Amino acid sequence: MTTTKIQFGRRSFIKSSVLAGGGLVLGFNLLAACNPGSVNELEIPEEWFEINAYLKIGENGVVSIMSKNPEFGQGVMTSMPMVIAEELDVDWKNVMVEQAPFDTVRFERQFTGGSQALRTSWQMLRTTGAAARQMLREAAAKAWNVPVAEITTAAGMLLHTSSGKKAGYGEFASAAAQMPVPTEVEMKEPKDFTIVGTSRKNVNGKDLVTGKPMFGLDVEKEGMLIATVAIPPAFGMKLKSFDATEAKAMPGIKDIFSFKTYNDDYKRNGFDTDAFTELVAIVGTSTWEVMNAKLMLNVEWEPFSDYEYTAAGRRGDQKVVVPAGLESTADHKLKMEEAAAKPGRIVRRDGNPEEAFKKAANIIERTYTAPYLAHFMMEPINFFADVRDDMVTVIGPSQAPEFVENTIAARLGIPVEKIDVQMTRMGGGFGRRAYNHYATEAAVISQKVKAPVKLIYSREDTTRFGVFRPTYYVTYRAALDENNNLTAFHAKAGGIPESPLHANRFPAGAVENYLAEEWSIDSNITIGAFRAPRSNFIGPAEQMFLDEVAEAAGKDPIQFRLDLFKRAQENPVGERNDYDAARYAGVLELVRDKSGWGQNDSGLKRGVAAYFCHNSYAAHVVDVVMENGQPRVEKVVSAMDCGIVVNPDAAVNMVEGAVVDGIGCAMYGEMTFTDGAPDKDNFDTYRMIRHNETPKSIDVHFVQNEIAPTGLGEPPFPPIFAALGNALFKATGTRYYNQPFIDNNFDS
Repeated sequence: MTTTKIQFGRRSFIKSSVLAGGGLVLGFNLLAACNPGSVNELEIPEEWFEINAYLKIGENGVVSIMSKNPEFGQGVMTSMPMVIAEELDVDWKNVMVEQAPFDTVRFERQFTGGSQALRTSWQMLRTTGAAARQMLREAAAKAWNVPVAEITTAAGMLLHTSSGKKAGYGEFASAAAQMPVPTEVEMKEPKDFTIVGTSRKNVNGKDLVTGKPMFGLDVEKEGMLIATVAIPPAFGMKLKSFDATEAKAMPGIKDIFSFKTYNDDYKRNGFDTDAFTELVAIVGTSTWEVMNAKLMLNVEWEPFSDYEYTAAGRRGDQKVVVPAGLESTADHKLKMEEAAAKPGRIVRRDGNPEEAFKKAANIIERTYTAPYLAHFMMEPINFFADVRDDMVTVIGPSQAPEFVENTIAARLGIPVEKIDVQMTRMGGGFGRRAYNHYATEAAVISQKVKAPVKLIYSREDTTRFGVFRPTYYVTYRAALDENNNLTAFHAKAGGIPESPLHANRFPAGAVENYLAEEWSIDSNITIGAFRAPRSNFIGPAEQMFLDEVAEAAGKDPIQFRLDLFKRAQENPVGERNDYDAARYAGVLELVRDKSGWGQNDSGLKRGVAAYFCHNSYAAHVVDVVMENGQPRVEKVVSAMDCGIVVNPDAAVNMVEGAVVDGIGCAMYGEMTFTDGAPDKDNFDTYRMIRHNETPKSIDVHFVQNEIAPTGLGEPPFPPIFAALGNALFKATGTRYYNQPFIDNNFDS
């Protein structure tokens, strides 16, 4: 056991006023979420006793644990309660899980993104479970008149060995709820875990496969109207005027009007998008009716002028420049080439790279590019809103509910205390659902029509609205001496409208002479987080370039990297290196051993890559075969160091998903523009990976350690691009510098 002080404040242990007075909770407001049809088929208690904000215990010993973060397939609704249950020392079969309400007082950081859920909540979740266990022990010790130190627990039972007394948690739940929150608690050593580190089925699994309503599109309320919006056909345009005479006369249409998403004086946050902030709402009684009425609208759009706005961010306020113009992909390519030819902003310099390049026996220089990417979530954009004088209720899929609350409060002029944000499961997100303009739009529409409204975007508008992965460009140079040692490394990266550069990542710290520069070009095309932001380009480019450098040096690509990591461990260059070279080398060694790299790969067309991002380390070996002149991924071996793996089955699923998603994006993903308009807006034009194109096998392995969990949703994503590109070189003899790979060298 490890003793730890409770440091995260009393907010996570707030009890209801009923509990403060007597300890018994009847009709707890989340009780309805627990039902006999849940995955474990548990018997619902007659009484619930709330121990803290995260858990309550029934008189029959059933435990209900809150999952505080939004869920969109990453598995936090299973893994986070597992951590609490571990320290509570309860039998998992007696646990049911509920989606916690959005509540910034009772729960902290209810945000899904950045692969941070378990990393930022690990200690708090463990302490929550351990504190509840301690309160149960104290209640039993008081009732049995024995020292609390003599009370032990096992699988939901309280035990006093010397007297032979024992009782289930349910018998002392009411008394425990009245105990003071302990100031310090004992937590298990990782070697003693019985739940964490074991595979548990998704708590929503049965509901998902049986089609139980749980998504935003499933929301149905009495008196609810349906709304959709008309948006500009191209970035760089805004609403000029509209005529809704014919559309309003169509069956079922209640109202058509224009509105602004934000007030003119509103200071946006980093997740408030800057495109299409004045829209036309079409409101009616059914989706079919409003979509048809939208087709009959006569809308006139016009180009807008340059403008600026101030947005609040983690590093303070920043000015955002939105240029006028109707941008095209062909123009973007020319602009990036011109920007790359000019000196960039120097972000890091070690040693004397200029002199090292002058003395080099061999210089390798390569340029890599990647296009905009669309998120293409399976569930189109939607949100429900019911705006009344005394209360605002909004329900829907959001990765960032706190921003939903704050933006709606500012737009409607209503205190946040009067806004109830309810989270549904998300049908995909990948970063897109952190940008919740659509929740505010639904609220504005509801306020205008004075009725509950469910806003639904068409698939095409979901795509056209943007929040794309930016388009990027990087040029790498490497200097080798006469002995083929890497003596200098130069990265110069940029993009529209941001740079993807991570200047302090590998190979920074492993090369004596190192230079990193960056640049960017303003744009009015809305961009935002896309699985492993920036890393999803710069990681693949770096790893494909290092493979080519290794080839030029006549070295095995894995050994070449391991030699650099050895330098970074033993004699690192600089002090700002943001990776652990030993852990980085560890995943490479693991994937080397598990794939049989260099042992049984005769005739195999295989590539390797490794990358660090979001606090975790990932490596892949990809085997490619050629069939009828076309490449196909036969097998992927993956290695991860993400600290303690809470739920191994779910973790494997996450890596497998990243592998398939990454292969699809690398091979086919591409959004292009003509005069500001996206050229693709649905699955018939935007190429995605198909079932028969996925790897025949994905073999996932984890480094075993006792480091607290780090990220997993994003880290496996970037290196799969590069491992695939390096394998394709072995299979085709061609290097791949521009994504998507499929369009560059062979037909689909």
